[in-house]
Amino acid sequence: MPYAIAIASDHAGYALKAQLADDLRAAGHDVIDLGANDATTSVDYPDFGRACGEAVASGRARFGVVVCGSGIGISIAANRVPGARCALVHDNLSARLARRHNDANIIALGARLLGIETARDALAAFLATPFEGGRHAARVLKLA
Repeated sequence: MPYAIAIASDHAGYALKAQLADDLRAAGHDVIDLGANDATTSVDYPDFGRACGEAVASGRARFGVVVCGSGIGISIAANRVPGARCALVHDNLSARLARRHNDANIIALGARLLGIETARDALAAFLATPFEGGRHAARVLKLA
């Protein structure tokens, strides 16, 4: 099913973000690219994490993807937006669990830590996995 997906990165994550955005477009998704726009101009990851968090929390996008060097800083920034549930993932399993158990609506990736194939696999798993609900629903409500 195609979704509106917000995607953002800092300069360190730009190349991985650009590749994933192309993949998402090729799969038929509506990609909302929130920047950064190149890998050479130094920018601040909190600005881009917040922008993605706001796009998802407002309903402008169903899901979000954020990328910085480690994925850590930009995930913290996205999670400061009420309604954003950003999970830093490192592989297919962590991506699936983020959706299944935590109803994560944003995936964070570390461009300096993951290769493109691992990132693609994690993103595909994230988008394909539904929230399990059940015992996890009450826990997710506590996150709000």
